[in-house]
Amino acid sequence: MERCLDSWHSVLSGDHAALAALVADDAVLHSPIVYTPQRGKDKVLFYLTGALMTFGGADRDDQPTAVRPDRMFTGPDGQQWDGRFRYVRTVVDTHDAILEFETTMKGRYVNGVDMIRCDDEGHIVDFKVMIRPLQAVNTVHALMASALETLKGHS
Repeated sequence: MERCLDSWHSVLSGDHAALAALVADDAVLHSPIVYTPQRGKDKVLFYLTGALMTFGGADRDDQPTAVRPDRMFTGPDGQQWDGRFRYVRTVVDTHDAILEFETTMKGRYVNGVDMIRCDDEGHIVDFKVMIRPLQAVNTVHALMASALETLKGHS
């Protein structure tokens, strides 16, 4: 599991080319937006790439998570941070990890979990995302739809 999570964190840090090697051929993605599981490497890569476009890019003003130096956000715990995507809790077992995250999108607080299952070789075989509160789900839905449309236009 450690190798899988190290690779996932590498992807999140900008090594997006590593994503294809990380996802198993028979991987399944459970989206908070789409009812049916997305099965197979190509579909999982498509949705995870859209998520990277949606949740990443905090250093650019045109991205949904853009950081403004004059604006800090206060999380439910009362702590202030710059609003960028961050993991705030990690629970790890032999093949499973639950990573709680928070970020801001379009000025709205987003809290969720990535539930990741990896095989013995360190490949992601199952990825489930859950998001709260409702306003965050609605914001993520709109931004993901836009990102996926952009991806469809480039394929």
